[in-house]
Amino acid sequence: MSVGQVDPQQVASIIREVAAEEILTRFRHLSAGQIREKKPGELVTEADIEAERVLTRRLADLIPGARVVGEEAVSADHRLLQALDNEGIVWVIDPVDGTANFAKGNARFAVIVALVRDGVTVAGWILDPTTDRLIIAQQGSGAWEGDNRLRVLPPAPLADLTGSVKRSGLLSSLVAKIGRKGSAAHDYIDLVTGVLHFAHYNRLMPWDHAAGVLIHAEAGGYAALTDGRPYRPRAEPGCLLLAPSAGTWTSLQAIID
Repeated sequence: MSVGQVDPQQVASIIREVAAEEILTRFRHLSAGQIREKKPGELVTEADIEAERVLTRRLADLIPGARVVGEEAVSADHRLLQALDNEGIVWVIDPVDGTANFAKGNARFAVIVALVRDGVTVAGWILDPTTDRLIIAQQGSGAWEGDNRLRVLPPAPLADLTGSVKRSGLLSSLVAKIGRKGSAAHDYIDLVTGVLHFAHYNRLMPWDHAAGVLIHAEAGGYAALTDGRPYRPRAEPGCLLLAPSAGTWTSLQAIID
């Protein structure tokens, strides 16, 4: 099945090839000169830069006229984000989500790619390169890992919920388990494969969430900004909360917000 002008499996092949050539070859082999801070507390590595460079070229070639918004390119020129405010087709790329983990030799990192049409995410891909675990979602067609259709965990009482949050506050005493392990991509994988019930984010960069929110929705989940606005694949202020159902979302929102 195609998404507009592109075959999702062709995109998956490109992501896998780039991950093998530009990311895995550097994993646990980075020199000090291949890691730097692009701003305080935020790392970038040679793998991020080279993977995004190749993905940008190869994905742009699939759809003539499509624009590309990549994390590292935006770091150099924030005006590129304006592409998501306009009509048209935009690729959104996070070449290495979980760069701090990657730089430390921790395997909890991933590649995220989303396809946005006229401001709406229509397809998303998340690849864990170290295990070759790939999740794909297309708008209206479900979320899949190979031939396995994915579903979020069923709603449960607050005391039984597990989630990913940065700051716990009161929540930690009311739910079963919370934590954060440095990769939004892996959180999204966990949300649709029976590991996590919910997740909360207060930094809404499109490369972190555009693909994941679609994957979560196609797996039956419910997500919105905590002020009730729907999520949009843009860089905008606000906090994002994802849960198995609208009812669970409301219960969590009352505590988190």
